[in-house]
Amino acid sequence: MAVLVDANTRVVVQGITGKEGSFHATQMLEYGTKVVAGVTPGKGGQTWTSESGKTAPVRNTVKDAMKEDGANASLIFVPPPFAADAILESIFAEIPLIICITEGIPTHDMLKVYSVLRNSKSRLVGPNCPGVISPKYKVKMGIMPAFIHAEGNIGIVSRSGTLTYESVASLTAAGLGQSTCIGIGGDPVPGMNHTEAVRLLNEDPETQGIVMIGEIGGTSEEEAAAYIKAHCKKPVVGFIAGQTAPPGKRMGHAGAIISGGMGTATSKIAAMKDAGIGICAHIGEVGEKMKALVKK
Repeated sequence: MAVLVDANTRVVVQGITGKEGSFHATQMLEYGTKVVAGVTPGKGGQTWTSESGKTAPVRNTVKDAMKEDGANASLIFVPPPFAADAILESIFAEIPLIICITEGIPTHDMLKVYSVLRNSKSRLVGPNCPGVISPKYKVKMGIMPAFIHAEGNIGIVSRSGTLTYESVASLTAAGLGQSTCIGIGGDPVPGMNHTEAVRLLNEDPETQGIVMIGEIGGTSEEEAAAYIKAHCKKPVVGFIAGQTAPPGKRMGHAGAIISGGMGTATSKIAAMKDAGIGICAHIGEVGEKMKALVKK
């Protein structure tokens, strides 16, 4: 199994006619993802053609793509000033899964999105994230380099795109494939958080181990550690970026803000150790540490 995406995932790309949307839609199709449509307002009725010659219809709205093409997941490549409206469009269309890649969406805009999202039928991953990938089902919704992934049973949740790739490469090098990799993004107002992603992976019968990658700022990792301590019986390996960040200086993503003694690397690592999570000193240890825990 996998979480969030599987063989039934049918993707509509919001912003498919733009440079980034077109490039990554092509990469997704080449990997095996079912990209069934694109959305660009005002260009409905046109046909988008990938660099490899594959095509998809362009619709004016997400609701049109759901009705005409059976789309059940939306991937957003829309510029920051308009990205929140693109997310809201998908929420109002009641599409089950929304993944927003866009970086730099104003926090005020995302607060409006969050107020609508929490009472909706949609689940949001991102913004400012690499997306979600399931090697088993050949579904890639995002910008991650697919060639480093391998089919397996280790789930990953991470705030950092680059560290996601590093942990995947480490697992693959250790002979461990991945079930689902979830990049939740590093913005201060995210959709999915660590706890929700870990819960999904914990409940997935084919995920045998979990890698949780975090960074300084916020309390998402501490909250996930509390969940893991109370509910998770699977081996969990963790890494926190920013351990050497100078005191008082913000580092990393927009969400890397430390306040009230919470959100520091020290507090996160302490909470993770208390939950029985295997802590890695550097990201390259992830594969071998998980391999040792799985063998136990």
